[in-house]
Parts: sequence; C-alpha cells; structure tokens
Amino acid sequence: MSAKVAIQKFSFPFSCAARLPQPDELTQKGCVQNKAFALHDLQENPIISEPNLVAVVGALVQDENRVHESQKGHPMGGMAAAQVLDCAEASLSAVVCRRSVFEKLTVENEDQRPAAKRQLSSESAARTITVVKKSAVRKDVEEQRHLKLKPHLGQRVSSAATGKRRCRKDLFANSEVFHRVDSHAIRAGAELKEKCVYDVKTIAQSITQGARNELERIRAIWVWLCHNIEYDVSGYLGHSEKVSSPEEVIATGRGVCCGYSNLCTEMCREVGIDCQEVPGHSKGIGYRQGQSLKNVNSDHLWNAVLLGGQWFLLDACWGAGRVDMEHESFVKRFDDFYFLTDPEEFIDSHFPDEEKWQLLDGPITLEEFERRVFKTSTFFNMGLRLIQPHQAHIVTDDGEANVSLGFSRPATFTYEITQHQDLLHCGASEQKESNNSSYGLLTVSHRNMKLQLLPPASGVYDVKVFSRPETATTPLFWVCSFTVECPTPRAMEEIPDNPFVSWGLQTAAGSLGVAGSSQGSEVAEVVDGVFELALKTSRPLMVLCELVHPELESAVSKRCVATQIQPNVLTCHVLCPLRGFYRLSVFVRDHEKADVKFQNAANFLLHCKGTVVSLDELFPPNLGSVCGPGTRTTEAGLTKFSHTTALLSTQQGKCNITFHNQRDLELHTVLSREENKTAAVPLSRHLFCTYTDTKVTVSVSLPDAGVYRLGLYARITPGGDFSPMCDFVLRNSCDQPCPPFPCVYSAWRKGCVLFEPRVGLLEPLSWVRFRVRVPGVQRVSIVGETRTDLKLNKSRVWEGEVFSGNGLQQLKLAAASGESSDMDVVMAFDIKQVD
Repeated sequence: MSAKVAIQKFSFPFSCAARLPQPDELTQKGCVQNKAFALHDLQENPIISEPNLVAVVGALVQDENRVHESQKGHPMGGMAAAQVLDCAEASLSAVVCRRSVFEKLTVENEDQRPAAKRQLSSESAARTITVVKKSAVRKDVEEQRHLKLKPHLGQRVSSAATGKRRCRKDLFANSEVFHRVDSHAIRAGAELKEKCVYDVKTIAQSITQGARNELERIRAIWVWLCHNIEYDVSGYLGHSEKVSSPEEVIATGRGVCCGYSNLCTEMCREVGIDCQEVPGHSKGIGYRQGQSLKNVNSDHLWNAVLLGGQWFLLDACWGAGRVDMEHESFVKRFDDFYFLTDPEEFIDSHFPDEEKWQLLDGPITLEEFERRVFKTSTFFNMGLRLIQPHQAHIVTDDGEANVSLGFSRPATFTYEITQHQDLLHCGASEQKESNNSSYGLLTVSHRNMKLQLLPPASGVYDVKVFSRPETATTPLFWVCSFTVECPTPRAMEEIPDNPFVSWGLQTAAGSLGVAGSSQGSEVAEVVDGVFELALKTSRPLMVLCELVHPELESAVSKRCVATQIQPNVLTCHVLCPLRGFYRLSVFVRDHEKADVKFQNAANFLLHCKGTVVSLDELFPPNLGSVCGPGTRTTEAGLTKFSHTTALLSTQQGKCNITFHNQRDLELHTVLSREENKTAAVPLSRHLFCTYTDTKVTVSVSLPDAGVYRLGLYARITPGGDFSPMCDFVLRNSCDQPCPPFPCVYSAWRKGCVLFEPRVGLLEPLSWVRFRVRVPGVQRVSIVGETRTDLKLNKSRVWEGEVFSGNGLQQLKLAAASGESSDMDVVMAFDIKQVD
C-alpha cells in the first residue's frame, strides 16, 4: 500500500483528507504546518484509532527509499523522508497524548471499550515493528526527537494541555480498581518464583500479561517488586555483601534501594514504559534528625515513570515495608501510598539531587527539606493536615511547645515523648492507646488535635504523634515527628497519667450518646475545691466517673464524686481535698443495656490551687452511682420531686422532700453517714415518711452537723427485692442537734398523717397534745400508765391531750379497727429521763 493510498484510506473520517507533502514542501516550517494540520484533524475527529495511524506511518516508511531515490540531487532530498517520518511519528505521539486526555488512563473506560478495538491488526503490528527498527538505525535523530517529545518538569505534550498537572486521584479513584492487576501480579510472581525463573524480561512480560494500558503495566511491576523483594538489612549494615544486579536481586529476593530502582527500570523498559532512576536524599533508615545534608552524598534511589505525557514518582523500596533497626530486621508491610505519589507529598520525605525531579511548580531548597516535618504515609492516607509548627525542630516558650493537626474525618490520637535519639526511625511505628501522658496535654475537638508539650527537664526530646480512624480497631500508627528543645522547663505540679491520652470529649463521644459538655478540653480551674460538670446527652445513658490525683488514695477519691443521671443530661459533682492537678474520666453506656461495658467518653484536667475541701466535708461513703431524681425514678413512676438536684443543704438541720408515687410502689428510705460517727438514737429515727393519695413526704431531722446520705428504694415487682432509686446528699451546717421522730410500726401505712407532736422525744411531767389521722379505724388511744382515748373531730383527725408522767419511758399510739379490744401499735414516743 502506498503512502498516498494509506492516507486516503485512513483519513476518511476527517473533515478534510491529509495530503502527502511534495519534496519542495518538506522544510522545517512545512513539517510544523503538517503537524498542526494533523493535530487539528485529530481534535476535530478524535475517533481515529492508533492502529490506523500506525498503518499510515508504516506506509510512509515503505515509501521512504522511493522518495529518497527520486530526490537525489535535490537540496532537501536527503532530509525529506526522515522529516515525513518525523511529522508522522509526532502526530502519532500527539494522538496517544490526546487519547490519554479522553481516557484519563482509567480502568473503567478501558472496560467499556470492545476487545476488538483494543487489538492491533497483524498488518499494523508488523508496520509498528518496522518503524521501531528504522528509528533504532537513526539513533541520534531519535534521541533528539525523544528529548523534544519528553515533558519537562511534569508538563504534558498534548497540544490540548492546559498546563495543570494531573494528580494521582486523576488517574484512579482508589487502589481497588487494581484488584485484578494486583492479584495476577502476585499470583504470577509466586509461580515464577516456584519455578526459579529469574529472567527480568520473562517476569516483566508474565506479570503484565492482561494489563490494558501503561498504568496497569507499571502497577503490576510495582506490586511485584513490593511483594517479592525484601530490603537487604544485612547488606545495608555491612554484615553481608550488598546485592545490586537485577538478576541477583530477583534470585535472592532482597536488595537495597538501588536494587529496587534498577529492577524497576529494567522491567519497565521490557514492557515499553519510560522509567528513570532518581537519586537523592530521603528521611529513611539512617536519617538523623536535625542533621545537615549539605555536602553529603545522596543515599537513596527511587523512580519516575512517564504516563500519558507526564512524570509520576514511585518508590517500591518504601512500598514494600519498613526496617526495624532495633531488631535489625525487615518488616513486610505493603504501603500503597508510594505508588505514583503526588510530588507535594513526596517531597516531605524524598529530595532529589536534580531540582527538576521534585516535579513542583515551586521547588524547595535542601535546607527547607531538612526543616520540614517528617510525615508518614498514614498522615496523608488519613487526610491529616499540619496546622503548627511548620518545622520539625521546636524550641519551648516558657517550658511549653505546641503541636496542632487538623482532620476531616473523626480520628483517635496519642503521642510519645522520649529523650532525643539521633535516628528518626527508632522504635515501633505503632503505639498502644495507653501511654505516659504526664509531659503533655492532648485535646481533640471536632476538627483538630492540639498537643501542649511540657518537658519535665532541660534537654532535647523526640515527639511522635500516632493516630488511626475513630472506628478502627487496629493499633495507632505513627503519623509525624518533631524534635523539642527545652532550655528551661516550667515549674509545675505533677499531672496525673491519662491512659485515654486526650483531654476533653473523646472523638467517639457523639456515637456513645454524649452530645456536648459544659467544660472544654482546656484545663478547668477549680474554685473553693468544688467543680461541677454537665454533659448533654442525645439519649438516656448511665455514667461512672473516676477522679485521680497523684497523692489521693482510691478509697478517698470515691468520696469526691457524686453523679446525677437525667434523660438528657449527666451531672458530675466533684470535691477536691488536695491542691494540684486531677484527672476526671467519664464512662458511659446506654441506660437500658446493662450487659454492655462502660466506655470512656471524656477526660478532663482539673487544677485546684486555692481553697480545698476538708475530709469531713467529702460525700458520704457507699454513695450510689445514681444521685438525685432522674431517669431511673421517672421510669419507676416517682415524679414531681420538690428537690431536683442531688445535693441538699440545710442550716436548721431539717428538710422535707416530696414527690409523687404514680404506681403506688412500696417504698423504703435509709439515712447513713460515716461509720465512725455514733449517735444516741439510731439514724432511722431521724426519717419520717408520710404517704397520702399519690404524694409522698420524706421528713429529715438530722442529729448533728455533717454530710449524710439519704437513700430511696422501691419494690418494683410484688414480692421482689427493693431496688435503689436514687440517693440524696444532705449537708447540715446546724450545730444544734435535732430531735428524732417517733418510732413507726407496720400499722403506719398509706393515709396516716401525724400532725402533733412531730418529735419522738417528749418532755417528762408535761401535757402533750396529740393530733393524728389514721383512716379506717374505730378507736385511737395513747397508752402509758393508763390508756387515753383520742376523739375524732369533724376533719377526721383524732386528737386529745395526754400527761407524760414521771419515770415513764414511752407513750404508744395504738388503733383498733373494730369493736374488739385488741389494738395495733402504730408508733411509739420516748420520754426524756430525769436524773
């Protein structure tokens, strides 16, 4: 087929057919014009296929000798055919670039193309080989043209290019699109390894079989390298001879960075991918924090590949795993981040010797690279961003240094601060949640993490920050590092350890049902030794609190906290008996799910530096976790409490608590205080309950000043045990003792009301007026030395006066329900004894 026929045949879809230039038109200008003409047609008619254009180029090559012979003696005759070929091949390159713009090298688009259209015809394939051979003969011309076609500093070749560099996400949405390619490369690699195949060409062709474009071919090579080659730690440390040649690296399955990069280059060459080795510095194994790299030979090699007319960076050595210097071993861990990494992220850990390989619009200097904060792949994979500081080395200000990271998705954080070590890659790259946090305050808010570092002494410290997604159950992984120099430490009190690391609400608090807090993540200053925390909840919760002080005993700390549980708010009352810092940790679970474990929802740092609470003023022992009216009392039908808070204070030693018993439950009350406090009369005599209709009144008359616990219980199911409803904390500041109530017996039941006397200790030799309501009885009497019957008035109240006598110990109030002479004792009144 002649060139003219080929052009006419394959340019049918074009708006106007391409014309073979005449010999006198084959000037440099003419070549450029024909390139522009071809590109114009391509832009107007993007449906032209690569095999068709290859056929045109093949036809031009076959006519080369004929054209050359016919132009002997012509001034431009020696250049005509070559220039035609140059123009045609340049057009072919433009077509490839143009097609990459439409396809964006995505696997999805490739899948939508029919298989037949992705195959070259035998004729086109043969002519493609012919072009390659003739290009090889004219090596010098080809090299010059190749340099012109290669993009400089990441710019695309296509005439339709806008100049905007494509990112990794423009090539593929996520690594899942490579599942087929990755699986084949790993499986084929294992089969070749089992057969002891070490030939670069054979391996490259085998693992890329089925790859549909350049992107999939380089992916297959990179995945094979990461899964089949281990870092040669022994060779790096000088314990054995380093392996460098591609065949040796494959055979031994190990190599240092140059082994990875050399092999990557060779394999790419075998499958037609333009790949370059890039030497430079890296913040990898052996990198010393703060060291100057000026006048120091570079120690690392990685690769750059040309895809769709643009250079991309990759490092199979870092993608294969990490080196554990502590155990001098290689830890295999496939890291997809280092495949076609964006230059803006790659530059934080890799600095090339040649500035052009930074692939940045604004290249940085070596000094700036040294100052940059080291960020691991986890940092970028989690979408973190550095707010402060902007350099890796920090000098404390008044003994304090601050680190802040931003995030878009909820995350968990922790940190590690240790004495400075030279090597950056020391210690584990993952961290457990528990950690000594005495040297810093880590707080996590809705969109950022703040770390306030407080080194304990002068010196230089290494700080590692660890993180993971909030919902993940994996260990926390290293995300970035800093060096903190502390000239003068801040004089301060000891901060209690925080095993939950961060201060304030945990990032998972919302999912646990905690919607907000009255206290932020900053240190809370405690006034007069008393602190109150309120947590807003989105659903009914149960809560437990833990208060920790470096010098506070556990038994005492339990008497420092009282919690009230209400449907939409949790309240925690805290007392501080010592000066210094306290950790208040809050744990919650759903109210109905008794079988679910409590989970940490918040941690607060409290600072008490003024007045403290004395030990006598702490909450009473055996205080329940549910104080004051709330969710539990509401569910039991106990409502309309006269006192809605858990803490009650009285200056007279007396108080009444009223509420409604909607379900007519059987109730029981208990009054208690510190066990070492003794009283002449049992504390049960200082409580008196009156139950009328649905209203219940609990009257309290306290014997001494101090703090008391009033426990309210109810029998929820008939015949069942009494269940705790809530506790009240009663604080009495009255020094004068209040008298006890009468002793009540079982006949005192619902509807009974005592009007007079309201005390259970009567004066001797005095007349006492009695007024009492006892429904459903026929007779009420006061029994002493004699029996005195009370009279029923118009208000259905039994009343009368009785003489207390001399030497008499008790007066009993009794009632008879019928005409029978048998009477039930309702209550008893004691009489003071005269010496």
